[in-house]
Amino acid sequence: MTVASKITITRILMVPVFAVLAAAYGKSVSAGAPDEALRWGALAFFVTAACTDGLDGWVARRFNQISDFGAFIDPIADKLLLLIGVVTLSLVDWAVPGWRLPLWFAILVFLRDCIILFGIVILWRCKRKVKFAPHWTGKICTVTQMFALGWVMLRVVDLPPAWPCLVAGFFTVWSGVSYLIQGTRILKGEKLTN
Repeated sequence: MTVASKITITRILMVPVFAVLAAAYGKSVSAGAPDEALRWGALAFFVTAACTDGLDGWVARRFNQISDFGAFIDPIADKLLLLIGVVTLSLVDWAVPGWRLPLWFAILVFLRDCIILFGIVILWRCKRKVKFAPHWTGKICTVTQMFALGWVMLRVVDLPPAWPCLVAGFFTVWSGVSYLIQGTRILKGEKLTN
């Protein structure tokens, strides 16, 4: 196993630690005695895991460690971090009661990823080659979703989390539609260009 893949697996292992710390912090907020050590611990694990996303890719390219396993596991690690982060921060209050991601946003993110996964299964069943390279709309979607998560966790501005979620929601839908169009074209046997 390459160093790049080990970094990716480490990211996967950080996700449940983040979720447990975030849930414990949310419980302390609900109890009226926010435990800031839990907050900063959850934030540290989330930021470290997010940073390893760029690190594993850089290591793979720099040291020629690009592998099929890495190409397969990296997007799974990314999705786990984002989905667990979105679901967790939509279920627990952060810093003050009511400061969380809206539930509609968590449902939207989850539905988009389920539709994409279902589409990939259909393409595999139809013996179509599925390329695991992300589309540029998916990258914008990821950045805006991470921004919404950071908005909740850092709470630098008092503007409710629904506002960055509206922006991230727009790009979530846009990227989902882009992937559906790509999947339909692959199913029809068309060649794709980004």
